[in-house]
Amino acid sequence: MRPEWKDFVSGKWETEIDVRDFIQKNYTPYFGDDTFLAGPTKATTKLWEQVLELSKQEREAGGVLDMDTRIPSTITSHAAGYLNKELEKIVGFQTDKPFKRSLQPYGGINMAKAALTTNGYQIDPEIEEFFTTHRKTHNAGVFDVYTPEMRKCRSNHIITGLPDAYGRGRIIGDYRRVALYGVDLLIQDKEEQKATTPAVMMADVIRDREELSEQIKALKELKQLANIYGLDISKPASNVQEAIQALYFGYLAAVKEQNGAAMSLGRTSTFIDCYAERDLKNGTFTEEEIQEFIDHFVMKLRLVKFARTPEYNALFAGDPTWVTESIAGLGIDGRPLVTKSSFRYLHTLHNLGTAPEPNMTVLWSTQLPDNFKKFCAKVSIETSSVQYENDDLMRVTHGDDYAIACCVSSMKVGKEMQFFGARANLAKCLLYAINGGVDEITGVQVGPKFRPVEGDYLNYEDVFEKYIEMMAWLADVYVNTLNVIHYMHDKYCYERLQMALHDKEVIRYFATGIAGLSVVADSLSAIKYAKVKVIRSDVEITKKVKDPQTAKIEKKVIGVAKNIVTGYEVEGDFPKYGNNDDRVDEIAVEVVRRFMNMIRSHSTYRDGIPTTSILTITSNVTYGNNTGSTPDGRIQGEAFAPGANPMHGRDSHGALASLASVAKLPFRDAQDGISNTFSIIPGALGKDDKVFTNHLDLDLNNKDL
Repeated sequence: MRPEWKDFVSGKWETEIDVRDFIQKNYTPYFGDDTFLAGPTKATTKLWEQVLELSKQEREAGGVLDMDTRIPSTITSHAAGYLNKELEKIVGFQTDKPFKRSLQPYGGINMAKAALTTNGYQIDPEIEEFFTTHRKTHNAGVFDVYTPEMRKCRSNHIITGLPDAYGRGRIIGDYRRVALYGVDLLIQDKEEQKATTPAVMMADVIRDREELSEQIKALKELKQLANIYGLDISKPASNVQEAIQALYFGYLAAVKEQNGAAMSLGRTSTFIDCYAERDLKNGTFTEEEIQEFIDHFVMKLRLVKFARTPEYNALFAGDPTWVTESIAGLGIDGRPLVTKSSFRYLHTLHNLGTAPEPNMTVLWSTQLPDNFKKFCAKVSIETSSVQYENDDLMRVTHGDDYAIACCVSSMKVGKEMQFFGARANLAKCLLYAINGGVDEITGVQVGPKFRPVEGDYLNYEDVFEKYIEMMAWLADVYVNTLNVIHYMHDKYCYERLQMALHDKEVIRYFATGIAGLSVVADSLSAIKYAKVKVIRSDVEITKKVKDPQTAKIEKKVIGVAKNIVTGYEVEGDFPKYGNNDDRVDEIAVEVVRRFMNMIRSHSTYRDGIPTTSILTITSNVTYGNNTGSTPDGRIQGEAFAPGANPMHGRDSHGALASLASVAKLPFRDAQDGISNTFSIIPGALGKDDKVFTNHLDLDLNNKDL
């Protein structure tokens, strides 16, 4: 056994890359309470005060404090950066100083330039010229291949948030491998994988050999990154501080070369606890020191920042990165994966204060220890910063070493990845069905041209038949658009480091998404159970043109679309989604099933397994802005409900009825995740001073909690 692994229990993890085996052999389940936790050290408090001051300066500067204009970000592009070198126990920033956002042009030079100019910075002319003329970007490749139909779908917002100009995200590198094995062993493993590829040079073999070569290069650069900070991660970590630092360097390298929309961390707390328990027993570190390491680690994760355009920030309500850490869950052997470090990670929300990043996600099981459930409830109440996912549901298909990417997307760490693909606006698709493929806002013929609805009132059978046809068209163009994006991303902006921290044979998911589900369900319900009268009007068709004198983009009227349905009058009442009413809930279920089956019918890039999510936590506002009035009474521009939620104010039969409607949605047809944003006050549960978790009755006034 290597000296760095002394006192760990042996297993197959010693002879092959298998982090899960290491964890199962070496972790210590914890059933106790939170009384062992340590508060912030003086160093932590001082560093966090510095962060808060920089955050204040950033807000006063309009949201961006500093941006790099001339150095394209790579793993080794920048010198070391520090908050306070003497106080930081975990080091590393994306650039040479905190709060300085990196320049990442490989996804698309225009987006990188726009991110700078809209924040008052100017890109270096040489950089712009190089990535315009000499080095093709992912975005340039995509637009070379886009069909006119794809461009129309994009510009008219029936497909929104396409990752065609930034990193696609939803690829979780197994950053734990850096700590457990050291980079040299990981390089050796990848070299062996390359050496054993087939000898017949067909397209897939050629691609595999090139990708493995790039992965090896990325791992070598990862070592250089650590060297920039005066550290060596070529060998396995020998203690918990080194383990956290090595793990973080792996993550840091990933965010330095990719600007993905969902650069999740994975499932690290139980892994880190193996080192923490060993060091505590050996007297290497105290509880206070271990908490300090974790606090400083989380502090760094909170400071991951990308240069984004105003359009991106509008879509996602700011510039989130979804640095999701998955905590706890249950092992397939029945042992809870709750450790002291599960508590320590959540405790950072006390020591550092509340924050959306990293996204602390508890993998909830009914069989988790009661003390941990109590602590989760306590932290949730005090911070409103904890997310929960159903481990009992996902463990069946994913085992006990999966993690959440972005918000709700589950995948086995280091063994699976996902081709992320934005959202299809099913509410707008319904309006296209009504108007024969014409966009209700722009007047442009986007969808297939077929006969629009006739008469003054909508007929359910007629609308539903047209809607099914329009959904089939949308699924087709959606999958083909994503195939283009992911082909070009692999070609021009490949995630070298993240994929270097995966097995050679990787299961790939092809993620799609649904926006506007509750709007569709309520609209079809209104048509079926009430009377919906249409309001028609002419719509000006406009085109964006650049003024040659001012260089400003202006809209020019190029035609008129006549007799377009732009409004609706609802006569009578109708069942609304979110009230446990099967009449409308079954419509929502049917729409999800039909659309997912349509997605499944298409060939996907690299044989990715099709999945979909019902997830729009913030982008629901943007989708609503770009969608006309709908038959449910929603007016043009009004925000959609987030994710699978009922429209605001329509779930009138209580919390349980609302949750019951969402629960009916078939997970089989939405395995990328179903999001329900839900808040409740203690009074709604029948008491003002108590909340309930499982069978536990928690008194919030109890000082001993």
